[in-house]
This record gives sequence, C-alpha cells and structure tokens, in this order.
Amino acid sequence: MTAVTIGIGCVILIALVLGGASIYFYNVGIRRSKKDFLEEDPTLVKIDHPWEQEEEWLNSQPLETLHIQSDDGLPLTGYYVPAAEPSDRTVILVHGYSSQGREMGAFAKLYHEMGMHVLMPDNRGHGASGGDYIGFGWPDRRDILQWIQVVLARSGTQTKIILHGVSMGGATVLMTSGEKLPEQVKCIVSDCAYTSVKDILTYQLKQMYKLPPFPLLPVTSLVCKLRAGYFFGEGSALRQVAKTNLPILFIHGDRDAFVPFEMVHRLAAAASGDKELYIVPGAVHANSYFMDKNRYRERICAFVMRYLDGTPADPQLPGNRSEQALVSAP
Repeated sequence: MTAVTIGIGCVILIALVLGGASIYFYNVGIRRSKKDFLEEDPTLVKIDHPWEQEEEWLNSQPLETLHIQSDDGLPLTGYYVPAAEPSDRTVILVHGYSSQGREMGAFAKLYHEMGMHVLMPDNRGHGASGGDYIGFGWPDRRDILQWIQVVLARSGTQTKIILHGVSMGGATVLMTSGEKLPEQVKCIVSDCAYTSVKDILTYQLKQMYKLPPFPLLPVTSLVCKLRAGYFFGEGSALRQVAKTNLPILFIHGDRDAFVPFEMVHRLAAAASGDKELYIVPGAVHANSYFMDKNRYRERICAFVMRYLDGTPADPQLPGNRSEQALVSAP
C-alpha cells in the first residue's frame, strides 16, 4: 500500500467521521425533536417556574387559533387573544427554542392588562406549526412579517404593533427588525437574545462538548443549508439591528450562562436607533421577568407607551430618548 493510497484513505475516513458528526449535531440541535438535553443543562436554572404559562388565565380568554402559510409553503399556527376593550394596539409575542406560542401566557397577560390584543405564533418547527427544523430566528423572521400582515388585516392600518421575543424569540424579533417593516410596527422588546446563530452554536458547542467550532460547525452549517435552507452565518441579529431605526429595549439577566450576558452589550452597541438596556441583577436565562415582575412590567410599560403614545420618558428610568443614552437599570 503506497503512501498516496494511505493518505487518500485517511482523508476519506476523516470526511466520513466529520460528516457523521455534523449530521449528529444537526439532528441534536436543529432537526425538530424533543430536546432532552435542555432538561439537564445546568445553565438553565429553574427559578419561580420561569416558563409558567398562565394556563388558567389563557383558558379563561376567548382564545382564537389562527392558521396561515409561510412564503415557502409551511403551515403556521398562532393564538390570538383580543383586548378586553376596543384597542388600536397589538403585541406579537415570539417564544424561545423548543417552546411554543401558548407558553408565552405570562407575557400575554402582562400586555393584555395594558389593553392590547395579543398574538402568540408557534415558530416553524415548534408547536402546531409545520417544519422539520428549527430556524433559530432566521427563516422565522419572514414568518413574523406575515403575522404582521395578519394583524394589519384584522385591526386596520391605524393599529400600532409591538414585537416582543424571549431567548430565540428575542433573536427572531431582532432579525425581523432589519427587514422592511410597515410603519405600524412601533418598537421592539428583545429579552436575552443571542448575537447570531453562528455565535450561539459556537458557544454551545464549547459549553456542551468542549469542542472548537472548526471544522465541525462549518460542515454542520452546510448540512443545515441543504436540509433547512440556511447557513449559520446568515442569521445575524447584529447585522439586522444595524439596519433599523426602530426603538429597541434590550433585556438580559447578568447571570445568564446559556446565552452569554456579554452578547446583549454587543447587540445594543450595534443598534442604530433609539435603544434602552435593562439589566436584571441575578437573573439567569429567560428569568428576568420572573425575578422581579413588577419592575419588569414597569420597564416594559414605560418603554412601550413612550413609542405608542408619545409619553414623555420617566427621568428616573435610564436610557430614555431625550438622553440618547445606553445604560443599565439600577
């Protein structure tokens, strides 16, 4: 056996191993399936039932199930709660990885009590929506554009729309921000979002498997392109927020180890419009609301109403529009 033959054999073997590993990681992280590893992840500390769904409250509402089709042919499902009184404002709530729309019930109740209609879509690959892969926000941004059109069709052109997402949902609304949005979209709230698909998968590959990104991540990205239609490098919230002038409230817990805390500072620095940063001391991933519900509600209400009603900024709240400042909450 010649050295050339041995060399070719080694290359083939490496390619097979790398290909197999990439398909494995695609199946674990991106293919639609039950994500058992989330239950074992030590960075996802459950504090005060952080994913409480407010099922009793939701079940008491006239919840309507909506169905649309994505621009690439997937059936999408969303859940609509009308405001208790006539209203010209709607919030679209976007859930996180391996969750679903109805699990945003706690946030739905918060906005409903502010007098708003609430729409809670199931992202593609989640809940009752179609799709055999998770989009990490990138293909999902186009779906949010269609849900915005649904709101406009229901409520008319005078309506005012807020986008609010948590975790992957936070990244989704930020990725949506860089698209051409109708003027009815007034502001965005992003809670514990990641900077990009590539960044968060690089981080998780190191955290979970102690592996460097190269060469596994680029090959898995190619598998994702072939199976799900997108490369990891395409899905950048950083690039998208730099393209919008919409006001954005960035929220993050300073003990978040699932989506690194430092990512929120990079996102806020990249945003080109009005921006406010609300850091929640002691909060782990997706727990900011549940750490201090009253404070979270106050910050959401002050920010949202500023851009819906032109309410003057509270001088006691950091990051107000007149200051054009970017500072964290006390």
